Amino acid sequence: MKKFNARDILIPTISLFLISAVVTLLLAVTNSVTKPKIEELQIETENRTKTAVLSTADSFSDAMTVSLDGTEYTYYEGYCSDGALAGYVITAVTKGYGGDLSVMVGVNADGTVAGIDFLSISETAGLGMNAQKDEFREQYVGKSGQIGVSKNSPSETEIQALTGATITSKAVTSAVNEALRVFEEVHG
Repeated sequence: MKKFNARDILIPTISLFLISAVVTLLLAVTNSVTKPKIEELQIETENRTKTAVLSTADSFSDAMTVSLDGTEYTYYEGYCSDGALAGYVITAVTKGYGGDLSVMVGVNADGTVAGIDFLSISETAGLGMNAQKDEFREQYVGKSGQIGVSKNSPSETEIQALTGATITSKAVTSAVNEALRVFEEVHG
């Protein structure tokens, strides 16, 4: 049996420590270089999405927050070119099948949904990801109050669930319903 001396233990230990230190330093540098660009792209995406979900608005307020049941929601007021309130854009996050869904919802000043879009979605390809399709998202337009989900023959207050993705359909609807609750809170 071979005896270990201090050198047999120190050399691999120091080597691993130096490799870890260099990799950590490189990751920190990469993060500091890419972080501003990532934040810039995120802001561009949010601005484009605000305009898409509340197309009647020509300008938006700065981000505001409201707390409902201990959850913070971000929202923006949208204004027409004449200064009249067009509505609100509200961001709601909910749990889907594949993780968190971040949904931006446009709500007209009369409380009806103007449009919805996703800031982030990671659902199952071919099933839950179909929530991004216009046919699904447009079901919410014009609805107000509490929206439900139906697997077949939806009523006026329901949307048609995605085939094979009922969890995703319910999650998106939950986010839209939360946004409508936020609208009630801020619009009064």
